Amino acid sequence: MGVRGLQGFVARACPGACQTVDLREMAEKHRIDHPGCPAVIVVDAMSCVSRWYTPEFWVCGGQWREYLAILEDFINAFKAAGIKLVFYFDGVVEETKRDEWIKRRMKNTQETARLFQYIKNYRQQPGKEMFVLPSALPTFTRYALKSLGQKTVCTLQEADFEVAAYGLQNNCIGILGQDSDYLIYDTCPYLSIENLRLDRLVTVMYSREVLCRVLGISLTHLPLFACLLGNDIVPESMLEGFWNKCLINSPPRISSRNGRTNILMSVANYISKIPCSYSSLKRLEEILPLGSDKTLLCRGVNSYLLPGQRSPWIPPNEINCQTLSLQQQSALCQDKEIFQLAKEQHIQSENYSIFNILCHGEIDCSNSLEDDYDTEIPGQALIYRPARQHIYSILLESGKGGTCPLVKEWFVYFGNPLKQPDLIQPVQPSVPGGTPNLKTLWLAKGPDVEKQRYSTFLACFHLQDEMEELQALEAPVAGFCCLVAYLMMQVSSLSLEDLNAFLALILCLKGKSAAQLTGLQLAQVESRAVHLGAVLIRGLTTLLMANSACGFPFRMDDLMPWGVFDGKLFQEKYQKAHQGCSVEELLEGNESLYTPFQNLKSFICKVCMAKNRTIHSRPRGNGFNTGREQRDFNPRFQQQPHRSHIVSPYHNQMREFTQRHLQSQGGGSGHPHERKYHLPPQ
Repeated sequence: MGVRGLQGFVARACPGACQTVDLREMAEKHRIDHPGCPAVIVVDAMSCVSRWYTPEFWVCGGQWREYLAILEDFINAFKAAGIKLVFYFDGVVEETKRDEWIKRRMKNTQETARLFQYIKNYRQQPGKEMFVLPSALPTFTRYALKSLGQKTVCTLQEADFEVAAYGLQNNCIGILGQDSDYLIYDTCPYLSIENLRLDRLVTVMYSREVLCRVLGISLTHLPLFACLLGNDIVPESMLEGFWNKCLINSPPRISSRNGRTNILMSVANYISKIPCSYSSLKRLEEILPLGSDKTLLCRGVNSYLLPGQRSPWIPPNEINCQTLSLQQQSALCQDKEIFQLAKEQHIQSENYSIFNILCHGEIDCSNSLEDDYDTEIPGQALIYRPARQHIYSILLESGKGGTCPLVKEWFVYFGNPLKQPDLIQPVQPSVPGGTPNLKTLWLAKGPDVEKQRYSTFLACFHLQDEMEELQALEAPVAGFCCLVAYLMMQVSSLSLEDLNAFLALILCLKGKSAAQLTGLQLAQVESRAVHLGAVLIRGLTTLLMANSACGFPFRMDDLMPWGVFDGKLFQEKYQKAHQGCSVEELLEGNESLYTPFQNLKSFICKVCMAKNRTIHSRPRGNGFNTGREQRDFNPRFQQQPHRSHIVSPYHNQMREFTQRHLQSQGGGSGHPHERKYHLPPQ
């Protein structure tokens, strides 16, 4: 989160702190000063993804091949200058930051509703002022960078701390990002991604020393300064009275029209006059209305101390520097070998969501581009929940007997107020011969184990009987077919036209380059296809999680969106399918695709028929939704039952799930934190 207003203050009031630097020159100087040591920049990737995603189209689900090419160009520009990049991604939402995470999710939900209203009104993508990231972009950026040969780290705690620690400990030439916390940490130089000119490798470097000179404080004051302005640990709401006192008793030397600037200068003026000591900090804790937790200020200052650092504000015996290790004693998984392997894979960005489940029994998922007004397509969080329940069972080995722990889900979906996590019961998948344990799936070798991994993966999506036919397909096509078959079984409103669009997409995408996809033009954008595109992308992350849990029966690269999805191409196929275009036109006249198309379609229809699901034709013509497919937006969960178009065997179970959720939200009995959702196996 950083310190609100500090970045703008530096740009506005401290021009001397914003120094234009040439990264090539910095790298060359580093090589001269440190012979044999490479010039390294550590990248806060989460603050960069919105700058990296520059394809013209963003609303259709993602232009993934274009994006991959952009990332490759970014890497090559630094490589040509002899600069190595190390990318860090947030691997966890810390408990202290959950409230802020929820607040952002609720704001994103409102933005998404406005976005869909625009698309329905104008049938076009809105302008950049309404830009939102394609669903799951940070997740797939991790794997994209890894596939391009880059060192990619997924953190065990808040990313900014690990980024600052890595920069300091590895003598990096800078941190590339856009987070004012890097002005507070005593670490290597802070470089701006927002001001980066990639063609010239020139950007702005923010000087902590000049900032301190303008504020009239020392570097030692910065952690306390940040805490007294409000950060992730000390809420701003507790500090407003203190700010008012500072404005009266320690006013800035020169008053500004900007109220936040006056607060920053007054707080700096106040702390410049007090001794740098622990006793001063304790007196501040008594003055501030910190509620029941009088250690907030101490913890806040502590959070900026990197390994090996000391502060006059905190005595040595009180310093509790954050560590990068986690205690296994508190983890759900008590097998040391499995725990350690999951942790290593997490850090190296090799698995997806597994470590957080094994460690904390918790998982979260941000907003997706889903239309909350569409009554026919359930939220992706609910569509994929049965699959996740099977994954949880595999990870937590619920078949061993005894009480299996519930998994806490923080998922954004229509009607979920996110006041507490959903508590989800793991459900054993129907694996032929029984579910193997994690040691077998992760550590054992041999053809029999490979077969077990594959069949366990398929069982997560209720496809365990289709192993032979799926294994005969190319791996990316097989993975995509698993996803499409699961979707067609779960969502009763999906039609033959939707199925035709899905299959035409995967088959026609194979031969297209990033440049060809960039040149693809869309006359209009259909809102339902935008929603389905987001559901498909979130489905791919579910495949990644199942693949990680089952010991990687697929290569992770085979499940990436740039191999199976393109937003504009899907829009084109969707619109043509619903306009009644022939298969020949849908497949762009490529006769070699006709037989694969019919085979895949027959396979998915057969799988659905075996589950009593008949896929009907339902062309939508010009794509407009009818009145009965709309609803008045109401953020209360009471609307949710109308969304549960989940077919047998989960239709009734999902309805029961909704009713139980309704009870927990309103007049039902039981404490809300004791909610237990259990969808029985088929």
